[in-house]
Amino acid sequence: MQNPLTEIYRDQWLLVVHKPAGLLVHRSPIDAHETEFAVQYARAMNGGGHVYPLHRLDRPTSGLLVFARDPHTAGTLGKAMMAGEVSKTYVAMVRGWTPEQGVIDHPLRDEPEDKRRKDEPQAAREARTRYRRLATTEIPVAIEGHATSRYSLVALYPETGRKHQLRRHMKHISHPIIGDANHGRGRHNRYFAQRFGQGRLMLAATGIAFPHPATGVRLQLHAEPEASFLQVLSIFGDELPQGFCQRL
Repeated sequence: MQNPLTEIYRDQWLLVVHKPAGLLVHRSPIDAHETEFAVQYARAMNGGGHVYPLHRLDRPTSGLLVFARDPHTAGTLGKAMMAGEVSKTYVAMVRGWTPEQGVIDHPLRDEPEDKRRKDEPQAAREARTRYRRLATTEIPVAIEGHATSRYSLVALYPETGRKHQLRRHMKHISHPIIGDANHGRGRHNRYFAQRFGQGRLMLAATGIAFPHPATGVRLQLHAEPEASFLQVLSIFGDELPQGFCQRL
């Protein structure tokens, strides 16, 4: 079976890959029937040795995923994460034209893995996301009662790490991410799924930076979104900045 991960960076301490949309990072009780996970494929790339994910990506989110190759490195990276020394960049396509830039400072309650527990009280925790608009477009298609439909491409910089933070924050400012089944707009999701022959969450982790666990030198890594993501971005035409991921 072909390994769906793409290697982005490797040294004796780290393995950084690009995870495609639709692949779980590791086993989950809510997807107990699944048999393929990013962790197992990363182990194969590591010669069968254990790997330790620094962070997680939701199943429908594609992009950069960092693994430590030994427990000590995993501990060092975990401390850097807790200290706020790890910065991440995402790119998303959202409904409507967003402001040029902004900060979403909106506390979020924890979402339980088990949806049967959704009515249990959860404490709201601080959550902050910065964003910057990269491009806009307007297409001559009536989706929600208007003669045309507007969309933005945005860079998202989460300053906290709450579950589904980016998806929930963009919904909070009325610019939901296209393809988001839980927090998005169904009519727009269905339009793009039909137009491009498949539905996907238009959210990709394109950049990550952190102090190297061995040298302390800040490591900055980038990955272009996968083909299915770029295909949908074709609606932006000439408005899409060339090489935009490398400049975020």
